[in-house]
Amino acid sequence: MESGRRWCHTSDVEEMATEETWYALPPEDVLEAVGSSPRGLDESEARKRLQRYGPNLLAESAAPGLWRVVVRQFASPLIYILLAAVVVTLVLGHVLDAGVIAAVLALNAAVGSFQERRAESAVRALMALVVPRARVVRNGHECEIDGRDLVVGDIVLLESGASVPADLRLLVANGLRVDESTLTGESVPVDKQTAPVPIETLLADRRSMTFTGTTVGSGRGRGVVVATGEQSQLGSIAQLVRAGGVERTPLQDRMDRFARQIGIGVGIACVVAFISGVALGGSANDMFLTAVALAVAAIPEGLPVAFTVTMALGVHRMARRHAVIRRLPAVETLGSTTVIGSDKTGTLTQNRMTVTRIWTPSAAFVRDGDAPDAGFRSQDAVVEGDETGLSLLREALTAAVLTNEAHVLHSMDGWASVGDPTEVALLFAAIGAGIEPSDLVEAHPVLAEIPFESHRRYSATVCEDPQDSRHVMWVKGAPEAVVAMCSAMHTRAGQAPIDRDSILTEARDMAAQGLRVLATARRSLDHRVQRGSELAPPDALVLTGLHGMIDPPRLGVREAIDACEQAGITVMMITGDHQVTARAIATELGLGANHVEVLTGADLAEIDDDELSERLTACRVFARVAPEDKLRIVTVLRDRGEVVAVTGDGVNDAPALRAADIGIAMGASGTDVAREASDMVLTDDDFVSIIAAVEEGRVTFDNVRKVTFFLVSTAVATILAIVGSVWAQWPLVMGPIQLLWLNLVTNGVQDVALAFEPGEPDALRRRPRPRREGVLSRTLWQRAVLAGAVMATGTLMMFRWELDRSGSVPQAQSVALTTMVVAMAFHAGNSRAERTSVVRVSPVSNRFLLIASVAALGVHALALMWPPTQYLLSVEPLDMAAWIRLVPVAALVLVAVECDKALRRRRSRLSTHDCSGGPSTTLSKDHRRRSR
Repeated sequence: MESGRRWCHTSDVEEMATEETWYALPPEDVLEAVGSSPRGLDESEARKRLQRYGPNLLAESAAPGLWRVVVRQFASPLIYILLAAVVVTLVLGHVLDAGVIAAVLALNAAVGSFQERRAESAVRALMALVVPRARVVRNGHECEIDGRDLVVGDIVLLESGASVPADLRLLVANGLRVDESTLTGESVPVDKQTAPVPIETLLADRRSMTFTGTTVGSGRGRGVVVATGEQSQLGSIAQLVRAGGVERTPLQDRMDRFARQIGIGVGIACVVAFISGVALGGSANDMFLTAVALAVAAIPEGLPVAFTVTMALGVHRMARRHAVIRRLPAVETLGSTTVIGSDKTGTLTQNRMTVTRIWTPSAAFVRDGDAPDAGFRSQDAVVEGDETGLSLLREALTAAVLTNEAHVLHSMDGWASVGDPTEVALLFAAIGAGIEPSDLVEAHPVLAEIPFESHRRYSATVCEDPQDSRHVMWVKGAPEAVVAMCSAMHTRAGQAPIDRDSILTEARDMAAQGLRVLATARRSLDHRVQRGSELAPPDALVLTGLHGMIDPPRLGVREAIDACEQAGITVMMITGDHQVTARAIATELGLGANHVEVLTGADLAEIDDDELSERLTACRVFARVAPEDKLRIVTVLRDRGEVVAVTGDGVNDAPALRAADIGIAMGASGTDVAREASDMVLTDDDFVSIIAAVEEGRVTFDNVRKVTFFLVSTAVATILAIVGSVWAQWPLVMGPIQLLWLNLVTNGVQDVALAFEPGEPDALRRRPRPRREGVLSRTLWQRAVLAGAVMATGTLMMFRWELDRSGSVPQAQSVALTTMVVAMAFHAGNSRAERTSVVRVSPVSNRFLLIASVAALGVHALALMWPPTQYLLSVEPLDMAAWIRLVPVAALVLVAVECDKALRRRRSRLSTHDCSGGPSTTLSKDHRRRSR
């Protein structure tokens, strides 16, 4: 017993051993080791243990404080640059400039903090914790206590529907079956026993144990508590989750790289302006102020706010499509996802066992849909039109109902059920065949029964038959056990000798399809049975049928997986369920070709990470995996450069949810641990919602890219215009306050409006962006330089024209500033689509941008005429002739970008035509692999 935890009889508790093997020890040895007995602990001993080792609770992570959320909004290199700009401008005495930049930073922090706090509140509401009660034996008497007061050594009583409050080593198991899907991912309830199992047994097969957070499906049991709180299996997984930390999203990595690029570019521009200005005869003091003004103008102060607004809008759109985002940067991650590792039970499937096939000796029937009360049809006739077939079907289902402990109820809110999922499935099958279970049970009172036991593998009841004076025995159980007790079978012609080989072959064929198979039989007794009497083992039964059931896929999941494939996203199934079941569901969902390769947890234990990385190229289904296996798969995928999303609802999914680029938990049926570890929560528990979230994620990033392109283009224009005026030894084309006005009042309105773009129609037909790709693609960087150069050239031209004409620097600066404002309004239209011509994009599809552009022009026109702003900005009103001259010049940016788009579209068509005759050689190895 050295491998187990020992408890001294004096109530002093020794430290837990490195490896716990309670499941491998006989019950009496476990009781001795924990210092307990079948009478349970006495109250004084229980209080001492509770005081020393604490309550039976997991350490719950507190919601982040408001100050921590606010500080998190400043954790970006771009923000650091803006903070430095505030300090420099204050040192130089430019209080107004510093105040404006500080206001931008405050607005960004406010928007981001509000959105994160609201998302966190939504998730916390989903995670409202209900503390279970526990029935225990203390001092030899049964009592009910709060589950948090359980201690090691307590004797816990289990019954159908109860939640297991701690890890228990079973002492008694009477027909005990436990739903462990939240812990292991296995969709079928597990039959429990009291006999020890081998030490090497995996968690999912430790049938002598029950674990915290699982649910009793049927039967009764009694066990001794061997682990509580953090020491339980649930607690160990929670610790694994906390140890994983929070992974950075691809967008955060891109933004950091972009901020460094901006910082380097602005720094180089300022140094060039300063050195060249001094070299051309300007004073060092003037050139330093010019360089500072250039830095303030070139840094896109509005970018953090525009980013935050864009992502907040993405959060809002996703929420309308049943996805709650917990952290703003995660909005875009799904759009970059290359692999989705999905749990099976409750995510791809309905987490509801459903009878899909019933075989009788004369006919086979299949379910007509996945609804709980869906009907059946035979291969050659609808059941309602085949009275003989209908009678055979009903007899098979009658046996299933009369040997059943579950209950179902229909209300205005839909169907509700209590009991073992397998037995619930049989009741719903009966309803689908026109049988009302409660009426049938009432008409056939139970006189005696043999409860299900794992070693017997069947249950039986004897009922009164209202149409027959004799009593009838009904039997349900494993096909091998039931068929062995049968001597005949029901056919269309009546009873016939049983063909055991053909029946068992049919049962094996159904099992090979991933179905859980039960057999039913009956026998009319020659004698009457006294109520409550003990029954002899059944014999001479008449087989009525085989019932095949499975946890069926959710509606629309196959179509969603196909959509993921078209979007360049590989979907993998990673489940704790059995290999045969996983293969059957994967085949139905189209995860693989004719033969679905399945790797199990045992297979993974025999290969290293390098070999696993190779196997991941072809294998898309993993079964019988432990939480550590799922975590390892995610880690290897990320090491390969994949952007990994993981879905799940169980405790066993939590470590992988935390380690993935984005963890997606189920909101309705998922566990609190899974939701706590996730970045996104699906409120409808539907995998189909993921493809909608992928689309919104791509639209969000597209809009981030449009905003960035617009602001970078205008920053390039500003830098080139100022450096150009310095090199030409002209007066500055725009003053510092005019540059600030340009950044924050005019294009600062339009950049936010670009966040409202509805998205381009091909969002789900494009391949995911490589992780290494920046916020702007090479094409957009080149286009930004082109657009900036055109806007800067036009601005300098109009400045020189007006300066030569009027001789007034303020007037020339007013013309230059207005030229840039109008050019930016045109360029906002350029930014709405990367490939599509602006003439093909409806101006009213983004009313916010249309209104923002008109408003920016209107506000600027008013500023030119209103005396206070004339004084503040050092501008003068323009006559109509000036407006007529500058508008066509400003519109040149529209022409230049349209020409660039047209040339690139033509080049793309030519490239596609050239490659149509054979395989492309231009795809990277990474993209070729993903295409496969």
